[in-house]
Parts: sequence; structure tokens; C-alpha cells
Amino acid sequence: MAEVPQEQINSQHGGKPHFFNQTPVSGSSGPQERDAKAPLPKGVVLDKDGKPCRTCTSMSSWRALTKQARAEPAASSTSSSTSTASTVPLAAPATPSSSSIPADCPPDVEELGRSTWTLLHSMAATYPEKADTKQQEDMGGFLKLFAKLYPCWVCADDFQSWMAHPSGRNKPKLGGRSEFGWWMCEAHNEVNRKLGKKEFDCRFWEERWRTGWKDGRCD
Repeated sequence: MAEVPQEQINSQHGGKPHFFNQTPVSGSSGPQERDAKAPLPKGVVLDKDGKPCRTCTSMSSWRALTKQARAEPAASSTSSSTSTASTVPLAAPATPSSSSIPADCPPDVEELGRSTWTLLHSMAATYPEKADTKQQEDMGGFLKLFAKLYPCWVCADDFQSWMAHPSGRNKPKLGGRSEFGWWMCEAHNEVNRKLGKKEFDCRFWEERWRTGWKDGRCD
């Protein structure tokens, strides 16, 4: 759950990020009330109601949308008071570099994804070494609800689809900590592959998320 790859952006909802990607603007042209005819900045994902989805969009793309919303009224006013034929760009391109988010601001899709993976890997790390039937049912139920309620709805839909692969290969493995931790690592690597990021060697998932590295850097 992280940054949205551009190839997953579609025209129907503005974007299709893989599972794991405001202060209202004054006036009537904020991100929630923008002109539907104006093209969206690159990377902006729409919610099911057709409005920009903040938790589905990176901070750089959201700021580009906000900048666009602020510029449109000024552009309209300028064009009506001048006879020149010059045109004003409707969409400011998203900045490719990541943008920092103040600690007291809502998370973007990237920060939400990082925080979510920390939670999920930590849950796997503290899962029983051998889980009984009730513990397996509880974790399975959590994962199903999590996949439905995750704040980035397109990410949630994608996670549900991944787990429900017809072959059954992605079904959560809940027999015990070892297999569950490995399954979680594979789920995370699926995201890494889609984003073109380096995959994590799942042989070391316990050192990364449970015991700490053997070189003592975590002690």
C-alpha cells in the first residue's frame, strides 16, 4: 500500500492503485467541488462518488489538484476581462518527487500504505507460533474486514481480488506465525513488483519485523 504506479491510472475513476497509494480551498472551486470538465492532474484518484480521494492520492498529486483549483477562478476572471487569445493551462503536472506531509495533516496514499504495512507485519510477527482454530478464524475475519474497510477503496478492492485468486494461491496462510509472516511478506512483495521496487527477501521477515537484525542494530 503505497505510491500509485502511473500504468494503474484509468479514466473511469482517475486511478487504480494497488493495495498497499485538506484544508478546503476558499471559494467554490476546491478539490471537492472542482469543474468536472477540467482534466485531473496526473496521479489523482477519484472516490466512488466521483470526487477526489485523498487517501488514494499522493501528496504531490493532491497539491497539484489544490493548485489547479485555486488557479481556475483567477484564470476565468482574467480571460473575461481581456481580449487576448492566450490560454491558461487547466492542470498543473504532479511533482515527481515525494512531498513531505506535516505531522498534523491527513495521510496521503503513500504514508497510509507505509503505516498499514507496519501494522500488518507487526500482527504477523506477534501471531501465535501455532494458531488454534479460533485464532485462525479471528485473523481470517480481520483480513476480510480490513480488505473491505481500508480507506483507499481501490486499494481495498485490489487486495480483495488478490486474496481471492481463483487458484487459491493467495489465500491467507494462518496455521502459524512462520507461514503467516511469509504470506504477508509475499503480499507486500506483490505491491513492490507492481511499483517497480526491489522485493524483500522473505527469508529475513522475522529479523525485520519480530526479532531485530542479528548485527544488533535494533538493540
